[in-house]
Amino acid sequence: MDDLYRENILDHYKNPRNYGELEGATHHYHDTNPLCGDEITMFLLVGEDGRIDDVHFTGRGCAISQASASLLTERVKGKTLDEVKAVDKDTVLEDLGITLSPARVKCALLSLKTLKAAAWGLTGWPGEEAKQAAE
Repeated sequence: MDDLYRENILDHYKNPRNYGELEGATHHYHDTNPLCGDEITMFLLVGEDGRIDDVHFTGRGCAISQASASLLTERVKGKTLDEVKAVDKDTVLEDLGITLSPARVKCALLSLKTLKAAAWGLTGWPGEEAKQAAE
């Protein structure tokens, strides 16, 4: 069974769905995994009804991080922001379908972190904004 999931991961890595910048995105967020250098930016186009009309991502990194982002974009297209905010790490890991080491879990969850930050409308790490406001 793991072989089927590995093939799916490789397919999403080599042929990512919804890859590229999204013209007219209403929400976006970029982040990196400093341990391995993976990068992901999520772009959301949220309609007036609060649903995600379109979602794209850009990035670079390992097969796990990029496949996770591709799978996640397929999962959330058409969902409301509240539904996206409720997606949890277990959902992402189930979609990947293989057991991951702790280091690889961070790779897999980078897309979820950037997606949720975009859904919440963050433009930068809140700690930095608070620090700059205090100075």
